[in-house]
Amino acid sequence: MVEPRMKVQGLKAWFGSSIALRDIDLDIADKQVTAIIGPSGCGKSTFVRCLNRMHEVTPNARAEGKVLLDGKDIYDPAVNPVALRRYVGMVFQKPNPFPTMSIRENVLAGLTLLGTRAKDESGLVERSLRQAALWEEVRGGLDRPGVSLSGGQQQRLCIARALAMEPEVLLMDEPCSALDPIATAKVEELILELRRRYTIVIVTHNMQQAQRVADTTAFFYMGSLVEHAATTKIFGNPTERRTADYVSGRFG
Repeated sequence: MVEPRMKVQGLKAWFGSSIALRDIDLDIADKQVTAIIGPSGCGKSTFVRCLNRMHEVTPNARAEGKVLLDGKDIYDPAVNPVALRRYVGMVFQKPNPFPTMSIRENVLAGLTLLGTRAKDESGLVERSLRQAALWEEVRGGLDRPGVSLSGGQQQRLCIARALAMEPEVLLMDEPCSALDPIATAKVEELILELRRRYTIVIVTHNMQQAQRVADTTAFFYMGSLVEHAATTKIFGNPTERRTADYVSGRFG
């Protein structure tokens, strides 16, 4: 059994007076891919945003409960949320390279925002772009604007930017929803490669994608975690009727 890198215990989240997550308990295994699935509005994105405290950036949003990273509660008042996000990186639904920055500057942007510099910036840029399977495509034009790349390349650039921070966990909120099938395939291949070194949590609406990339899958419904198990079990022999109905397309 794979040890959890993160343990979520009794997590609740609100937007104002509206509750978005209800008592979530979930172990996230180290160096595996955990897929979060469920219909729109079920709390998937809110859940992953709670894993690096991005949720509380939204006005009137708050969370309660524990999220343990290597046994330490990230909601402890002593934890700096900005510093935390260096170790729990995030890739968003829509590629968001900084429009005024070059490819090189985009890779280094996270460190720049923290006011730190890498000892070997060129080496870090190359390593991060190689890990994001983008180096060979851009190596001759690192001073080009990041927004000059195709949509799929921009998403891999955003992944490289997250990897340059040397995170322990990588969160992906529907990273392929804005991409064409070819770009999606490249990102999925990248996810399978990255899980050798990183703990990955991916939100997806694509049932086939979850089956292709995830070791375990968690099904959320109306703010609650219904079932979490090996991906093969969730899609082949789920315990809960609601899970079976969702993955078979009866609703959602």
